[in-house]
Amino acid sequence: MDTSLVSRNPEIMSGALCFSGTRVPIKNLFDYLEGASSLEDFLEDFPSVSRAKAIAVLEAARTHLAADAPAT
Repeated sequence: MDTSLVSRNPEIMSGALCFSGTRVPIKNLFDYLEGASSLEDFLEDFPSVSRAKAIAVLEAARTHLAADAPAT
């Protein structure tokens, strides 16, 4: 994944994958969406994450899923 989007540092949030430049774990975004919260809810609760960065992470995840999916 693009390092301008995410970072991992063992001294920040115990090494959880975070939005770069923040202490917000990427997992929080997926937890919000899984829990039926909206992207708006996530952005409101984590103002250090920009809308563009959150959408870019979602698009990168989608791209990786599509690339890794086996052809049947």
